[in-house]
Amino acid sequence: MKLKRFSISAILTVMAFSIAAQEADYSQGIIWVNEDWYGHQNSTVNYLLPDDPEGNFWKYRIIQAENPGMELGCTNQYGAIWNDKLYLIAKQDKDPGASITGGRITVADAKTMKILHQQSLIDPSGAQCDGRGFVGVDEHKGYISTSNGVWIFDLDTYTVTGQVEGSANPNAGGDNDKPNTDPTGSLYHGQSGMMVAAAGKIFVAHQQFGLLVVDPVIDKVTQTLSMDIVQEGAGIGSIVKSKDGSLWLSIAKNLQGTGAFLNYIVRLDPETLTYEIIDIPEGMYPPSNSWYAWTPDAFVASTVQNCLYWKGGPNRWFTGTKIYKFDCDTRKQTLFIDLEEEGANWKLYGCAIGVHPISDEIYMALYHEFGTPTYITRRYSPQGEKIRDYEMIMNYWFPSLPLFPKSQPISGIEDIQTQNVSDSGILYNLQGIIITEKVEFGKWDHLNSGIYFWRNENKTHKIIIP
Repeated sequence: MKLKRFSISAILTVMAFSIAAQEADYSQGIIWVNEDWYGHQNSTVNYLLPDDPEGNFWKYRIIQAENPGMELGCTNQYGAIWNDKLYLIAKQDKDPGASITGGRITVADAKTMKILHQQSLIDPSGAQCDGRGFVGVDEHKGYISTSNGVWIFDLDTYTVTGQVEGSANPNAGGDNDKPNTDPTGSLYHGQSGMMVAAAGKIFVAHQQFGLLVVDPVIDKVTQTLSMDIVQEGAGIGSIVKSKDGSLWLSIAKNLQGTGAFLNYIVRLDPETLTYEIIDIPEGMYPPSNSWYAWTPDAFVASTVQNCLYWKGGPNRWFTGTKIYKFDCDTRKQTLFIDLEEEGANWKLYGCAIGVHPISDEIYMALYHEFGTPTYITRRYSPQGEKIRDYEMIMNYWFPSLPLFPKSQPISGIEDIQTQNVSDSGILYNLQGIIITEKVEFGKWDHLNSGIYFWRNENKTHKIIIP
């Protein structure tokens, strides 16, 4: 009998090790955060492995798959990976059509997608406060932007410890009894949106005040830059940081969240707060903005080139066929991708665009119309050439933004045809993970098809294996 018990125990041990060995690893591809279908189901997260050799590119609804019985909140527009954890911020904790209550704040392991923490409220008092974005301040603290100010989130205890002084919505706390989802409510006229860390400060786009400069040591707004610098009554749209460390602001025509824009962008030095107002050329468009149904905006930066990309068009937020590229050094704007010219009636959905920090490739989620549940993810080269489409199963995904888990920027990338280089270097895969150290240049016989990087002390070379 003892032998039998030992044998069963051994078998269970082997099974446990086998299961652990097969645990999913979502750090090797691209994570897509989706609003999903409001009124029917909570938000979702999909996983794209763009170079899977067997063509198994997609895993759908990975939060539900890895956490049975748990889901995200309603209209989860933002996700950020910080110190190996994924911070997902939703507008509400439960969709009206869902049967499971999720959270306005969800924290998951960025590799396994196992939920570590989830909570319904952001404002501990229970007052109306819908989630917007997240930025990591340090290993112990993060900030969460909301419809009512920026809140301090303790990353060790997963607790909201207070509000950043000076960030509150000036319209909050009145007698407005409109629901969270009503964009005419007072909390949709003084929101906090995108946030960027730079020069030891946190910069916050505030719908009513403009750009807030926060000292993260004392959790207080120390300076405010009104967009009256561009035109009286103007507001901020969004904010991004370019490769050279400069901040770039998109400009809304007014503070009412109508989506109207002004034909300018603003460059800001995060150290000195000096700024430069840049005109958008005639016949082109500035970045679209969305406060009335807040999203992060289709306004992103490359970490390889010193450039920005944005979506723009005559019909404000709902024009999704033209993607512009802006050279931060020369201040030159060009039409980078015209989906209308490519045909097939594809349009960029909302803010669903991202630039891979290693390959510099552009990923976009495309759709036809709001009433059609047909979506694809399209992949472009840094030169704007289509690499391939990734078809998706039918669903009203309403994608928000892509995240690149393990990727770290590599400077000095250049495409190669032939090189007379005999030095040894380090070979990385697309995710920035070392494959081989001290490999001689050109010795690629052991590689599968895909994109790789070889790096020595002087240069980094991009290798494409067909």
